[in-house]
Amino acid sequence: MERVATGIDGFDRLIDGGLPKGRTFLVTGGCGTGKTLFSLEYIFNGAKEYSEPGVFVTIDATPKTIREDALAIGMDIKKLEEKGLVKIIDASVARIGIPSQEEYAMPVTGFDLDKLLLETMRATKKIGAKRVVIDSTPALGLTFQNSEDVRKAVLKINYVLSQSGATSMIISEIAEGSKALSKYGVEEYVVDGVIVLHYLEAGAGANRLLHVRKMRATKHSEDLHPLEITDSGIKIYKIEEFRKKR
Repeated sequence: MERVATGIDGFDRLIDGGLPKGRTFLVTGGCGTGKTLFSLEYIFNGAKEYSEPGVFVTIDATPKTIREDALAIGMDIKKLEEKGLVKIIDASVARIGIPSQEEYAMPVTGFDLDKLLLETMRATKKIGAKRVVIDSTPALGLTFQNSEDVRKAVLKINYVLSQSGATSMIISEIAEGSKALSKYGVEEYVVDGVIVLHYLEAGAGANRLLHVRKMRATKHSEDLHPLEITDSGIKIYKIEEFRKKR
């Protein structure tokens, strides 16, 4: 099976060298665990290190915030945009009826999943994107009435992304203390892999941890792995490495 290297320091060795190509994966976790930065680095590394253009769809944060947050850990997304290697689709302000200044954006006539996917595919085709991120399903859920609607939406996203040939990530979230794997409890069942990010209280040895809960067609690590957000990006450790480091 062909694999797509994320380029995230220490992560690919946990999943047989990379993500199964052309499939869709869920990145999920609580507040402050690093979900958006993890997926942003996946897009950034793809464009910069592997010449694989990427599309990042932001439904919560504005593109300006995304660029600033990425730059804070050494990722100049704007430079890659100028080279045509990355496109950010702004679906954040359309939900409140404000027009976006971005090249790729949702119309102010209202948020609509089909329109969002069409815009995503337009950007994907324009730059020949090999990687796509949608951040996030909880923001999508604002337009749906129940978990069955969310399930249908995630199934549609999964199908459209797989048809594009891109290797994709969708982002969800978990409430503090919840045993669920996603906001609606359905996203994890329709994707090909689940990457869970945890945040522990200070004094536990590592504030952030990563767990590969599910990865189809892959012999993957089942351990919890310390995760650090550094000035040069995300780093994933094995427990023994992290202990030596400290």
